[in-house]
Amino acid sequence: MDYRTLAKRKVFYASKAWRETRAYILKRDNYECQECKRQGRVFVSEMKPDKQKTLDVDHIKSLEEYPELALVHSNLETLCIRCHNKKEGRFFQKKPNKWAHDECW
Repeated sequence: MDYRTLAKRKVFYASKAWRETRAYILKRDNYECQECKRQGRVFVSEMKPDKQKTLDVDHIKSLEEYPELALVHSNLETLCIRCHNKKEGRFFQKKPNKWAHDECW
């Protein structure tokens, strides 16, 4: 299957097969970010509703380029949101402080 479009990826991530695989990978990795572990940091999270999730299950080889590995356990690992964003090149800049040049009291 081709997962290059956002609509197709949304269908995949909403599927029962993905939800079950994701739950298995989180449990397999003991709810710990594997990149933080490799760096000597520990990030552990309990399962929370998706709106407050702190862990992602990442495709090591991207879903778009390797759709045949979409549910292969050896291609999946648990990452915290920070490490996942860093890996995917999603950086969020802080808003500039509009008071930074104001007088300091």
